[in-house]
Amino acid sequence: MSRDLLALAERIPFGIPTLILSLALGLFVLRQVVRRIYRIPPAVRLSIVETLDATIFAALISLVIIVFVVQAFFIPSGSMEPTLRVGDRILVGKFAYRFLEIRRGDTIVFRYPLNPNKDFVKRVVGLPGERIELKEGLVLINGRPLGELYPTALPGGDRACSSNYGPEVVPPEKVFVLGDNRCNSEDSRFFGFVPIKNVVGRAMVVYWPPERIGLVR
Repeated sequence: MSRDLLALAERIPFGIPTLILSLALGLFVLRQVVRRIYRIPPAVRLSIVETLDATIFAALISLVIIVFVVQAFFIPSGSMEPTLRVGDRILVGKFAYRFLEIRRGDTIVFRYPLNPNKDFVKRVVGLPGERIELKEGLVLINGRPLGELYPTALPGGDRACSSNYGPEVVPPEKVFVLGDNRCNSEDSRFFGFVPIKNVVGRAMVVYWPPERIGLVR
């Protein structure tokens, strides 16, 4: 049942915050209507109004949490395997970068630069001012090899996808991101640098499926 509900939520044509706000407004209208139906016994009417008040309050608290604190996201592709797999559901801390700077190695959710209505999840590899280059799949930062443990290896022990890129300098207020599954990832090699203002938050926890529960590293 829980999977069915989550799948239904993914098909909603508007955002979850909009849905919650619409629900809260609908309940508020219902509350006002109930208060004016005097044929309902006063005790019953009061009980209904109190229940609606509690539900409206809970909806608004949920809205604040989703907008400002934490939000759930669904992983639709294998671009971050093995760190994140198709079907994983993660919690993203939207408050993380209100107090901390983005660091290399962080797994972030961001609005896709070519279509802000889409959310992508990738790993931060290059920071503002750094010179980024890929040679046969090896990432170089300012000419020095970057030690990485997370990219998906190819059969035979080769590094993930022997792609080449750059060198390019990361502009101010932007970051360079890559998928851990370099052979199957649309990332900064293709759509360019990600503006820091596009970053939604940091991927923190996989909460579904149960056997995958754990911190995102």
